Amino acid sequence: MTDLPGWFASVLAAVIPGYGDDPGRLWNGYIEADYHYAAPLSPGRITAIPVQEGQKVEAGEVLMLLDDRAERATLAEAEARVAQAAANLQDLQTGKRKDEIDVIRASLDKAKAVQAQQKINFDRSETLLARNVISLSQWQSDRAALDAADAAVAELQAQLRVAELPARGAEREAAEQALKAAQAAQDSARIALDERQVRAPITGLIDDIYFQEGDVAATGAPSIAIYAPDVMKAIFFIPERERATVAVGQTLALTCDSCPPGLSARVTRLSADPQFTPPIIYSREERNRLVFRAEAISDQPLSLLPGQPVTLEPLVQESAP
Repeated sequence: MTDLPGWFASVLAAVIPGYGDDPGRLWNGYIEADYHYAAPLSPGRITAIPVQEGQKVEAGEVLMLLDDRAERATLAEAEARVAQAAANLQDLQTGKRKDEIDVIRASLDKAKAVQAQQKINFDRSETLLARNVISLSQWQSDRAALDAADAAVAELQAQLRVAELPARGAEREAAEQALKAAQAAQDSARIALDERQVRAPITGLIDDIYFQEGDVAATGAPSIAIYAPDVMKAIFFIPERERATVAVGQTLALTCDSCPPGLSARVTRLSADPQFTPPIIYSREERNRLVFRAEAISDQPLSLLPGQPVTLEPLVQESAP
């Protein structure tokens, strides 16, 4: 082949893929970041985006705020129901209110005073009856009045005991369950309110923001793209005839324009199915039409940027598998 005229070799190189290629193994590709996407858990209108592209954010930091007026109203209602249920339970546990008990005590004191007076009247009637000063009917009337006074005192004493007792077990249990239900509704309302804040899923850099204030974001719609700058992988393409020379776990040399020397990447994935052409901007004049997609994690990720074209090749000290 080396004796062929130059013009004929050029024709063969144009019509036969791979003819005349440099025997050195060089694989072109690009850098891809490990992207994570922040998305709302419920739909809503965006009221604020307190971050910007290129900004570093911490995991859990607020990236976007949604209209939360309805959720705040729901939470306020739930909190009021909790307070109501708690007050009802406390009322059942402690008996009637102090003012109500004071009224019963005052009525009891009055009844006891009447009872004492009726006792005096009856004792006098008994003495007078024994002397035949009053009639039997008068004695009977005084006796009935004393019995009525005794009954009134007994009734008010019973009311006071009941008022000072807590509610029955079944009533307290129902009130306790009502309080638990109100608290659960309050927790749910707080979660719904918190979900109106879209937070960063990881610590990293904001790569792209897909919405602006005033837009309506749907549930689960990717809204902000974030990547960790300490995790970069090279996506590259290996010709079919060189596929067997690369193995998962193998370390490759990585080069790119304006990159520091000595970069490397470890192969983490090799596609089992070939592609018929790589992306045109990453191919070497599209000389190899049957290629396998591969991925390699960079050992020096902070030296690289997403989308950056790179070239990979076996390390000089490594022998082909």
